Amino acid sequence: LAAGWGSGMDAAWATSPGGCELVQSIMDCTGRRLSSIPGNLRGDTEKLFLDDNTIQVLGNASLLLYPHLWHLSLTRNRLELIEPGAFLSSQGLEVLSLTDNLLFTNYSLTAAALSALPALRVLDLAGNQLREDMVSVLVSNLSSLESLSVARNTIMRLDSSIFTNLTQLLELNLEKNYIFEIDNAFEGLQRLQNLNIAYNYLPCLVGFGLTQLRVLNVSNNIIEWFLTLQSDDLFELEVLDLSHNRLLFFPVLPRQSKLHSLLLQDNRMSFYQRLPNGTSLANVTVQFLIIDGNSTNITTVRLWDELCHSNLSSLRLLDMSQNQVWGLPDDFLAQMPSLTYLKLNQNCLEAFHLSEEDSLAMLTELDLSQNQLVELGLKVGVGDILPNLQLFNLSTNRLQALPPGIFTHTRKITTLDLSHNRVDLCPQPGEAESLPCVDIRGVETLTHLSLAGCGLQGLSSRPFQGTSLRHLDLSDNRQLLSGDLGWLQDLVLTLQVLSLRNTSLSSTAVDFSALRSLVRLDLSGNSLAAFPASLGSLGLRSLDLRDNCLRALPPDVPQVPLGRSLRELYLSRNPYNCCTLGWWDALQQAEGLRVPDGREVTCSHGSRALSPGALPEPVLQSCRWQTADLALLYLVLALPTCLTLLVAFVVAFLMLKEKLLKMVKTRCGVASPY
Repeated sequence: LAAGWGSGMDAAWATSPGGCELVQSIMDCTGRRLSSIPGNLRGDTEKLFLDDNTIQVLGNASLLLYPHLWHLSLTRNRLELIEPGAFLSSQGLEVLSLTDNLLFTNYSLTAAALSALPALRVLDLAGNQLREDMVSVLVSNLSSLESLSVARNTIMRLDSSIFTNLTQLLELNLEKNYIFEIDNAFEGLQRLQNLNIAYNYLPCLVGFGLTQLRVLNVSNNIIEWFLTLQSDDLFELEVLDLSHNRLLFFPVLPRQSKLHSLLLQDNRMSFYQRLPNGTSLANVTVQFLIIDGNSTNITTVRLWDELCHSNLSSLRLLDMSQNQVWGLPDDFLAQMPSLTYLKLNQNCLEAFHLSEEDSLAMLTELDLSQNQLVELGLKVGVGDILPNLQLFNLSTNRLQALPPGIFTHTRKITTLDLSHNRVDLCPQPGEAESLPCVDIRGVETLTHLSLAGCGLQGLSSRPFQGTSLRHLDLSDNRQLLSGDLGWLQDLVLTLQVLSLRNTSLSSTAVDFSALRSLVRLDLSGNSLAAFPASLGSLGLRSLDLRDNCLRALPPDVPQVPLGRSLRELYLSRNPYNCCTLGWWDALQQAEGLRVPDGREVTCSHGSRALSPGALPEPVLQSCRWQTADLALLYLVLALPTCLTLLVAFVVAFLMLKEKLLKMVKTRCGVASPY
């Protein structure tokens, strides 16, 4: 199969005389430094790509040889002019991309050329420094267009004259312009379904009435108000993106719509049904003065009861993160029975209450992270609360406990993030039994749990009994490992990923050998001075030892079971000894093992930090002296001294021989012949 595919591709691809690449009827001349369209390409070419060249003018005769062309791309050239007769031989052209050129210079002549394309469906004019009047001229006779992009131009104001004749238009992209005002610009676009006005300067959208629109993206503007024209007409709107604006209130939405995704991230939105000081504004109304030409309308809206007339029964995604919401109105969520994803993170919530009346039976993901929650209320009845919830993010709040029995109602939960709260796990040891805690025992569906930065001070008994956790994050709990790892006994068969980063681990006596299912272990940011021997028997695939106090690793690491299974090993920011790098050389030769931070690994020699793979010769010489056999070294050093003493003794003996013999004879009184 591989051989056949390769030969087929070789046969399909060919190089044309102009240096372009041809595959079937597609000609690719991208980046060939062409200043004009080659005249020696195949006449049956249907798709022609001339991107990233230097073409300035598309002449009348440029495309005469390619009558079958239906797709032409001239992106990122220097195109200033398309002569009026350039497309007369290409009446079947359907897709034309002119992105990032200089069409503003001769736009009227270019417009005449475009008007000769009766079948054109897709036109991209992005990045051509076009003003709104230029765009109006360029598209005035393109009634067949279905998709138009004029993104990244200099359009500032839109009115009803610009897109008058685009009766077939389905998609319009206006992003990254300078639009600050829209005056009935889209009223004649009866088939328009997708409208993108992101990254502009719109201050508000009032009287929105495009009932046929399915997707509206007005993100990254400066919108403070979004008010839909109040009528009983059915809006086809499915996706509304108002993120990254300056919304002060929840948008006033159509009474009847098919909306399933509402994106309100990063605004200034809050609810005012009840203020924090207890004041109620439930009956207060706000009047909008809308001036349209010579007519003036006054619209009265109860902003604190924004949803009372909106049907949100089809809404599945609601993103209200990064706002100023401190509380939700009564029955706010009850109007969204199909809600599947709810994001309320990075707000000012101090309490969040769950009850059967909210009817969030379809909710699978709930994000309440980065608020000021001190209370999570649970009103239990005969039914289940959040029966389909799978992901529950409560990180970075001020919680100390969760409502008792909450997980008996969330029967499908798989992921729970409680990181950066001041919570403890039940059961509490001895005297602390009465303190609030989180009980996850018996939650069989739970597979991912994060308790990072919770201030845990040592776990006792069996806090994970009856669970099947696969991922457990206990990082940033500096008093956690005060004893052994016996509290993990219920996870020895299931736990695959364990993070003990920054937990003040210093003892190599901590025994990891029972955690046979582990495949990833993070021990970074601790005080390990030696490699824990119990890791050698594990089948880890990833091990993180960064930011410890390791001077060396065992030289036999690649030979033990750990070394044979390991695929990633992080080692940087440890004070390794440059003179004991045998283990490093062994790791470099280990098959299938990567050290992703290998370039950051350094070793210490004196006060210098060096790369272990490129030690200078003086350092190597110094290390040889430091690692030599000390007994032999002492012998070599002592030998000259001993020889010197021996020679001195012999010389002294020979010089004093006669005197010594006479002295001995005198004292002993025995005659000796000489």
